[in-house]
Amino acid sequence: MAKGVYQTPLAFLDQTFSGDVPSATNIWLTTQKKQVISNILQHSPSFIRVKYWQHESKTAWILSEVGKEKPITVGVVIDDGKIQQLKVLTFRESRGWEVKHNFFTRQFDHVGLNQERRLDKSIDGISGATLSVRALKKIARIALYLEQQL
Repeated sequence: MAKGVYQTPLAFLDQTFSGDVPSATNIWLTTQKKQVISNILQHSPSFIRVKYWQHESKTAWILSEVGKEKPITVGVVIDDGKIQQLKVLTFRESRGWEVKHNFFTRQFDHVGLNQERRLDKSIDGISGATLSVRALKKIARIALYLEQQL
């Protein structure tokens, strides 16, 4: 199945925090944060705040970005400034669904941001899923950037 919900946000958070999900907190986009996120997305963000969950050094983010036409919802877990897990929760596009597979998302494990706010490790693309791959890379960069702002 290409389109679909692969894991609900609640189940993702429950798994991430071993059943003891902390309360959600919001990070508001200041003018500077909005500018950085606009540069990453290459368009203005459609949100003014981002919800996240934190327990000690571990944070979880649920973000969406359009691949070609429809949003892809992704859960990102960050611990000590590095991605611990990136998972496609809902995929709505008609193409590029291959990004949901673990063989692809595992590439994001232990990835951080460099000084230029780019991923510090190369992520291999998937033929026919270029826009979906780009969307996931943007989401990873935004989650890592916002985690640095806490």
